[in-house]
Parts: sequence; structure tokens; C-alpha cells
Amino acid sequence: MQNSIDNVITHTGLPLAHRVRPPQNAAADRAPCLILLHGVGANEAGLAELGLRQDPRLLVVLPRGPIAFGPAQFGWFTVNFTTTGPVINPAQAEQSRQALIDFIGGLPDAHNVDPDRIWIAGFSQGGIMSASVALTRPDKVSGFGILSGRILPEIAPIMADRESLSGLRGYVSHGLHDQKLSIDFARHSQRLLNEQGVALDYHEYPAGHEFNETMQQGFCLWIKKQIDAERA
Repeated sequence: MQNSIDNVITHTGLPLAHRVRPPQNAAADRAPCLILLHGVGANEAGLAELGLRQDPRLLVVLPRGPIAFGPAQFGWFTVNFTTTGPVINPAQAEQSRQALIDFIGGLPDAHNVDPDRIWIAGFSQGGIMSASVALTRPDKVSGFGILSGRILPEIAPIMADRESLSGLRGYVSHGLHDQKLSIDFARHSQRLLNEQGVALDYHEYPAGHEFNETMQQGFCLWIKKQIDAERA
């Protein structure tokens, strides 16, 4: 099986094309896994560098969004940015949420992943989808990261109850000067997650709509701490 991050993998047991960075010391034991989701109009290769710098114990998976917008441009749902805020295609967002849940379910067999040690995170729309998966199916992941993203109000009717969410760990990072998704979205996520009892690491940075070096360092450190905590 090809599992270099340079190769795109299509697997009969997984609904999304993806790339994989295997753990440094592959063993018979199932590996902890980090799923990284790209933003709208990008593709999974754009997160390859971030995937390569993750903790060597992790198997890192970079799925490709199912909606094609152009050559090498993909996403999880269409969105229009209006004066009153972003307006999404909710049907597409729901289809992508279901595809990601199915994708996670197939990872143990496809890539020898430990189903009890899976984290999902992403930039912008990828962070939105990470939250949508984690907050509706907390049984599928140990934690999630919203990196310059938001929580869709559309998932409120299907969000898991507070008791189920209390076992999740969340990470939110956002730029104070984000012109695409304002810092207000991150602060709303912070309030909602605190209300739901999610153990949250929250960070604001003097940055725009980006995931710069300082932001990446903070996230990588958080993921490492999650692996250490699970092992303990």
C-alpha cells in the first residue's frame, strides 16, 4: 500500500481520496491518528508540510474535500460571504460531515489506526468540518481543532448532549485581524464549548486569516500533549 505523503490514495474502504504520513516507528500496535482538513478552494497537499512536522508517533491523514471547484481546488461545501456573514450550502456541509464520519470509521482497517486515539483538525472550512464531526459524533474522535474557523449553527439540532461532549478536548486558534472570519466567531466557539463542558485550549494571535508559524507551533504542542495524556 502506498502511504507516502507525496502519493494520493484511493481506498475502497474509504470515501475520500487522501494522503498519509506514517508514524516514524511503524509497529504492530495501532497508531494514534491526526486528520488534517484543508480549507475551501485548496487541497490536501497544502497541509503536507504541517503534516510532516507532527509528532512522529502519529499517523497523519490528509483527506481531500469531495467538492471540486477547479483544477486542484476542493472544498467541503460552497459558501458566499455577505455583509451579514457567511452563507453556506447546508446540504453539502451535511454530506461532507457524513463522509468524514464514514472515513474515520474506515481508518482502523485501512491504515491500522487506533480508533480510540483519533484527533481531527483543520484550517478555515477544514476547522468548521472538524467541529461539525466532533460535536455531533464525539464517539469518533478524542479531540478536535478549529484553526481560524467557526462552529456552524446548522449543527445545533444534531449536536451531542453535554455529558457526551464532556470527554472531548478542543483547540481553537484564531487571528485577531481575520478579515474573512472575524475573531467574534472564535469567541462564540469558546463560549459554546465552555458551556458544553469541552476541555478547551483557546488562543488568539495578532494575525489575519492564516495559520502562521507561531500558530502551527502552538497546535503541534497541543497535539503532542494529547498523545502523552492518552498514554498516561
